[in-house]
Amino acid sequence: MEEEGKSVGKLWGGRFRKETDRRVRAFGDSLSFDFRLWPYDLQASEAHARMLIQIGVLSPAEGETILKGLQKIYGEFMDGKVEPTGEEDVHSLIETLLVKWAGEVGKKLHTGRSRNDQVATDLRLFLRDEIQAVREMLFELRLALADLAALHCETLMPGYTHLQPAQQVSFAHHLLAYYEMFTRDDQRLEDCLRRTNVLPLGAGALAGTTFALDREATAAELGFSSVAQNSMDAVSDRDFVVEFCAAASLVMVHLSRFCEELILWSTPQFGFIELDDAYTTGSSMMPQKKNPDVAELCRGKTGRVIGNLTGMLAVLKGLPLTYNKDIQEDKPLLFDSVDSLKGCLEVFIPMLLTLEVNSDRMSAAAEQGFLNATDLAEYLVRKGLPFREAHAVVGKVVLYCLEQGKQLEGMTLEEYHLFSSVFEEDVFQAVALQEGLKARRVLGGPAPEIVKQRIEEIKKILRKTD
Repeated sequence: MEEEGKSVGKLWGGRFRKETDRRVRAFGDSLSFDFRLWPYDLQASEAHARMLIQIGVLSPAEGETILKGLQKIYGEFMDGKVEPTGEEDVHSLIETLLVKWAGEVGKKLHTGRSRNDQVATDLRLFLRDEIQAVREMLFELRLALADLAALHCETLMPGYTHLQPAQQVSFAHHLLAYYEMFTRDDQRLEDCLRRTNVLPLGAGALAGTTFALDREATAAELGFSSVAQNSMDAVSDRDFVVEFCAAASLVMVHLSRFCEELILWSTPQFGFIELDDAYTTGSSMMPQKKNPDVAELCRGKTGRVIGNLTGMLAVLKGLPLTYNKDIQEDKPLLFDSVDSLKGCLEVFIPMLLTLEVNSDRMSAAAEQGFLNATDLAEYLVRKGLPFREAHAVVGKVVLYCLEQGKQLEGMTLEEYHLFSSVFEEDVFQAVALQEGLKARRVLGGPAPEIVKQRIEEIKKILRKTD
C-alpha cells in the first residue's frame, strides 16, 4: 500500500493526497502510442547525461552508472523485453527502468529538464528521421517517373481539360507533370526539416532552469542545427508538426490525383494501362474483376492525412502558453500521417514500376476529339488571320467534321476551302498529330526533344541528390 500523500507510479505524486482515479489514468496516459518514441528518448537522455557530467551536476562515476543503465535499457527494448504497460508515458517508463538498473542515482538524470522539453525533443528527433525516410521514398518515386517517361517521349495520348480531350501530349510529358509535383513536395519537406531540427531540451517546463546547462553541447551531440531561443515557445511549439502534416497532405493529394488517373486509365473504356496482378485484387462474386485496390486505398487514405492536418490545427488554435495537456494529441495525428504516407509510397512506387502501357490505345484515343484543332487555328494565324478569327473558322470546320463523321486530317483541301481560302496543301502537315507534338518546342512543352532534354536534366539532378 502507498503511504498517504503518495500517488501510485507518478513522477509528480508528492503534492497529492489521493491516487489518480483509474478512469482518469486510462484517459490521460499516452504510453500506448508514445511508446514508439523510446529510441529517441534514450538518445536524448544520453546526451543530457553527458552534458550534466560536463557541467559538474553529475560526477563521472554517477554519469557512467546512468549511461550504462541507459545502454542496458536500450538492449532490453531491442530484445523486445519491454512492454508498453504500467506507466503513464514512455518517459516515465524509461525513468522507472533506469532506477531499476542504475539504482537511486538514476533519479538524478531528470535534473534540469521536464517532460515538456523532453517530449518536444523526442518528437523532433523522431520527425527528423521520418522526414528523411519520406524524402528517400520520394527520390525513388521521382526516379521511377523519369525512367518510365524516357520510354514514352513519343507516345501520343490525349491531354485533357475538364476531363474532355483537349490537345495531344506525350505520355512522358504527362508523367513529368507528377515529377514536378513530387519535387515540390520534397522541397517542402526539406524546408520543414530546417525548422524541425531545433533543440528544445533545456527549456525545462517553460522557464528553463537555474542549472548552467550547456544547450549548445547537447544540440551538437544530437545533431540539431540550432537551439530554441525562447523557453516558453520551445515547449509549446508544434508548428513543425503542422508543417509536416501539411506537406504530407500535399504529397497525398498528388498521389491521389495520380491514382485517380491510373484508375481511369485501367478501365476498359480507356485501356491506356494495365496494373500488375500483384497490385490489384479480384471480386468474391464477379470472377472477371480486376480491381485497382492499391490506387483506391491511396486515394482514400488521403482523406485521413488531410484530417490529421485539420485536427492538429484545431488542437492548437485556442491554447494559451505554454504546455497544455491538449498537445498530447499531436502524436496520434502525426504518427498516423507518417505511417499513412510511407505506407502509400511503399506500394505506389512498385505499382508504377510494374504497370504495362498500352501505347496503341493511347495513340488511338489521341486521334479522336479533334486534339489538333488548336494546331489548325495556329496554322491560320501563321497565314495572317487574327487568332480570334482563326478560332471561329476552325470551330466551324470542327462542326462540319462532326456532321460528316470526319477528323481534321481526313478533310480534303476542297472541303477546307469551304471555310477559308487561305488553306493550302501544307494544312495536312499542320494537322498531323505527331507533327503538332514535335512543333511544341516551347520551354516546358511536350515536344519529344524538349521532354528528352528535361529527362536528362532530371537525371543529373537526381544523380547529384543521391
